Amino acid sequence: MPRAQTDTKAEIRAVALELFARKGFDRTSLREISERLNITKAALYYHFPSKNDLLRSLVEPLGEDMEALFARYGPDGGGGAGDPRALLGDYFDVCVRHSALLVAVLHDLGSLAETGLVDSVISWRRRLDTLLVGPEHGVPARMGAVIALGGIQDLSVMFAPEEAAAHRERAVDIAMAALESGMSGMD
Repeated sequence: MPRAQTDTKAEIRAVALELFARKGFDRTSLREISERLNITKAALYYHFPSKNDLLRSLVEPLGEDMEALFARYGPDGGGGAGDPRALLGDYFDVCVRHSALLVAVLHDLGSLAETGLVDSVISWRRRLDTLLVGPEHGVPARMGAVIALGGIQDLSVMFAPEEAAAHRERAVDIAMAALESGMSGMD
């Protein structure tokens, strides 16, 4: 029976993301993805020539969202966030939106490091840190930013997206308290 007209690429990405988050990238086969969708492996290869190509297509939206975030708050940092609460809230939204991908990264950190995603996440976090506290502040201020950002990112992998989103304002309050605590150590 032929498949209904659908966005096969989007379906492949959705199933792959779910399996990568549940089982890990290395332990998920393209055969398993194709069987789950009731398509041939050849059809899957038509859309994604390799598992790494499929993974890159999953990572791309996160990169786009992060670049949009930097465009809103200042691409190179420099303490230009202006409103740290808004920046932390927007970062929370990005992390929750991409929580399944972040969980998948934790399952296969070594394998996914080859894609450059781990380096990108570290680079994004450094840029966010600089936006929040500026480049000139020392360790105490940076600690507050690291804890604020890390806490937000961790919430997205520890809680279901709906549950995390329901407590967004409280999460941002807690992140702000960590940031302010670090900033108070600048004196």
